Amino acid sequence: MVTHTNAAPGSALATVTRAGVDLVPRGTSYKPRRRGAYTHGQAAAASLFLLPNLALVGLFLLVPLVLAFVISTQKLGSLGSPQYIGIDNFITLFRDTIFWETVWNTAVFTIFTVPVGMVIGLGVALLLNSVLPGRTLYRSIIFLPLVISGVATGVLGSWMFDQYNGFFNKFLHAIGITGPAWQSDGKWAMISLILVTLWQRVGFDMLIYLAGLQGISPDLLEAAKIDGSSAWQRLRHVTVPLLGPSTFFLLIMNIIYSFQVFDTVWALTRGGPDFSTTTVVTYAYREAFDDHGPQQLGYGAAVGVFIYLITLAITVIQWRFSRTRDEAG
Repeated sequence: MVTHTNAAPGSALATVTRAGVDLVPRGTSYKPRRRGAYTHGQAAAASLFLLPNLALVGLFLLVPLVLAFVISTQKLGSLGSPQYIGIDNFITLFRDTIFWETVWNTAVFTIFTVPVGMVIGLGVALLLNSVLPGRTLYRSIIFLPLVISGVATGVLGSWMFDQYNGFFNKFLHAIGITGPAWQSDGKWAMISLILVTLWQRVGFDMLIYLAGLQGISPDLLEAAKIDGSSAWQRLRHVTVPLLGPSTFFLLIMNIIYSFQVFDTVWALTRGGPDFSTTTVVTYAYREAFDDHGPQQLGYGAAVGVFIYLITLAITVIQWRFSRTRDEAG
C-alpha cells in the first residue's frame, strides 16, 4: 500500500511509504530525477562509446579539411618542396575562365537533377504508397540503382549512351531517327550525365518521400475528402505541406551530392568533351592529380576549399530559411 501525506513537498512531514515503510526519510524533500537526465557514470560511459567514432571523424574529416586549407596556401617547387604563397592560388582561381565554366556546369547539373529528381521521386512515392499490386517489387527495382556504385553506374551509362553501339541510338535508328552524338557533343554529353544521375538518385528521393507519406495520418486525408476536396487539393494542401521536412532534407542532401559528384562523371564522360561536363570536383581532381601532376596540388586544394565553402554556405542558408519558416508557423 502506498500512502502520501497532504503536506507540501519539501516540508518536514513530507513522506512516501509503502506498507508502512518510509522510502524518503522525514525532514528531507523528495525530488524525483528529471526524465532523460544522466548520471556522471552514464555520461562517462556514453562518451567512452563515442570516442572511437569521434576519432574516425577527426581522422577522415577534420584532418583532411585542415590539410586542404594548408595546402591551398602552398605551391610545390620543382623538387617537391612546398612554398608558402598565401592567397595566390585563390586569386588564380577567380581569374580562371575554365574554373567558372565548371561552376556553370555544376549549376546546370544541379538545377536539372535536384528539382526534377525530387518531383519524379514524389510521384513514384505517391504511386507506390497506394494499393498497387506488386508495389514491393517496384520499390526494390527503383531503389536498386542507388546501391550500385557511381563508377558502375557511369560505366553502364557509357554503354547505354554510346553514340555508335549504345542502346538508345540503336533504338532510335530502328525507328528511323538519327541518334545524337552523346559523347562528342557537349550539350548531349551533359544531358546523358543528367539522365544517368536521375536514374541513380530517384530511388533515394522515392524512399524518403515514401517514409514521409507513411507518417501522415489517414484521418487528415479522410477529413479533407469529407470536406469535399479533390485529390489534387488534398495533395496540394495536405500532403505536400506535411512532407515539408522530407523535402527540406532531400533538398540539402541532393544539392550537396550535386556539388560533390565525381565517380559518375569520371566514369561516364571524364568531364569531356572540352570541359563541357566537368564539375568543380572533377576540375579539382584534374588540376591536382591528372593533368599537371603534383605541382598543381595547391591549386586543386584551393578548388576543394571553394567547394567546401559554397556547400557550407548553401546548407546554412537553407537551414536558416527552414527555421524561419517553421517559426512563422
